[in-house]
Formats: sequence, structure tokens, C-alpha cells
Amino acid sequence: MPSKNNILSTEKHGLHLRNKHRHAYDFEQLIQCCSQLEQFVFINKYGNTTIDFSNTDAVKQLNKSLLHFFYQVSYWDIPNNYLCPPIPGRADYLHYMADLLANCNGSVIPKGSAIHVLDIGVGANCVYPLIGHSEYGWHFVGTDIDKIAINNAKNIVARNNLTNAIECRLQPNKANIYKGVMALNESFDIAICNPPFHASLAAASAGTARKWQNLGVKKSASTALNFGGQNAELWCEGGELSFIKKMIVQSADLPQSCFWYSSLVSKSEHLQAIYLQLNKVKVVSVNTIAMAQGQKQSRIVAWTFLTTQQQKEWAAKRWKT
Repeated sequence: MPSKNNILSTEKHGLHLRNKHRHAYDFEQLIQCCSQLEQFVFINKYGNTTIDFSNTDAVKQLNKSLLHFFYQVSYWDIPNNYLCPPIPGRADYLHYMADLLANCNGSVIPKGSAIHVLDIGVGANCVYPLIGHSEYGWHFVGTDIDKIAINNAKNIVARNNLTNAIECRLQPNKANIYKGVMALNESFDIAICNPPFHASLAAASAGTARKWQNLGVKKSASTALNFGGQNAELWCEGGELSFIKKMIVQSADLPQSCFWYSSLVSKSEHLQAIYLQLNKVKVVSVNTIAMAQGQKQSRIVAWTFLTTQQQKEWAAKRWKT
């Protein structure tokens, strides 16, 4: 085991103040939590304790350890070739959405099972519900168009005894985002989404190949997707912008079914078109929240159809603190 003295002390100021990952990973603690991580940990040429982030098994084990240590997730695994998400960024999204709820609740974050969150594209990893329930006690419904992903997410939930807190639903119609998975008269306080980034399989393959290259690993575009996600996780026709515009249009069909609809937006050049689409469907309020993880810059766009009075009535009725 590498020496514990080689742990970086640099704080990651780009992350949310409540994010548990603002400091470098304490690998000694993580290994004590999950011993399987130890085989992947080493001291690099700069004298820092780390793992090889181009090693898919190492990254998966790191995620297992982080989820276990910080969020009490005793079992977590994903099938080969499915998206293995960065935990700190996923946690950030949820903390910022908690702040949005607090802004409408006297600066108090509403917690507990009364808060219902809809996760569009929960994936095989089920990470957003796991983190959100651990941090705030929220109830989650995760949806996906991939049967394998949903079945794996259900297995994670069941093996962690969270079936009363997290429900996973298959979206039967790929053309729909909310309809078909939202039950009649069902409502949510938050809807979140990490939309497909790329516009085609070729673009997804090339993008993942660039990630491998940045990690110092030579892989062709045709083999790069071995670590990075399934097709539905990475690309859709029209890419990120098309998917988000589709979400906005379909959310307008259910204006009273969710307090805050939201999505991650990776490309800042998409914002103008997103705002134009939001204006078209006559949303009442829009919030854009900047996020940063290392050199990666992203943001959340959240929108609501509820008036100020309706927001107050919603909070008073549902968020008892």
C-alpha cells in the first residue's frame, strides 16, 4: 500500500461546497472500505497516490469504493461497456438542485421521502438516485430505454435494500421522455437528465478515442467505446441540443407535473438555442447554474412553469420541514 503521506491536499474549488469530493481521494481510507481497490493504487512520478484512469477495472473499483465509503452503497456494479460515471460531478448536480428547492423554501433544503426526483436516463449505474437518497433522503424514479440498464439498476437497488426509495422504470417508447414513465396524476419536485452528448455513433467513437488519447492510451475510434457507454448513453440523432429541445417541448405538455425540470448542458454554444426554445413554450422561470470539475466546464439549465404563487403553494403543501 502506498504511503498515506502522498495524499494531495489541494481543494477542488470548482465543486459545490457540500460536495464530499472537494479534496483528493484518501486512498488509505477507501482501501480500508473496499480492499479490492488496493491492487490498482500506486504512487505516480509526481509522488501522488492515484490510480490509472485509463484502466476500466481501476475506475470501476474506485467508483465502488467511493459509493461505499461516502454514500453507504454496499453493492455496486455495471455490465461491461456501460457508462462508468465520475462520482463528484454527479453529486454536484444534485447539490445544486437541492439549492434550487431551498430557494423556494426559506433557504432550507427539503429532505426526506416527500421529495420526488425523476432521473431521465438513469443508466445501468443508477448513480444519481444512490447519491441523492443518501445525501437528502429523496425518493427517486429512474427511467431508461435500455432493458439491460434498467435491470442492472434494479439489481443495485434491491441489493442495497432501497426498493422503497428508488424505483426504476423502462421507457417503452423511445420517442417519449416523460410520458409513458410518469404515472397518471404523478408529480415530481425535480427532473434531472444527463443527455446524450454526441449526434452520431461515429462522433461518439471519435470523442471517446480523444479521451483515451488524453489519458495517454492509444485506441482507435472503433475500439474506444469499450469504456465510455452504450449507444443510448452517448449519442442520439441531433446530439445534446436536439435532445434538450425535445425535453423542453415535452415538458410543456406536463407543466404542472414537475416543479423544476432540468438538464446538464455540456456545450455553452447550445445555450442560446435552449433559451429560445424555453421562451417558445412560455416557461415562467429559468436558472442556469455553472459547474466545474477539473478542466471540464459544464452547466445546469433548470426551468419551471409554476408561477411564484404556485411555487409557494407547492412548497407549503409538499415540503414540510
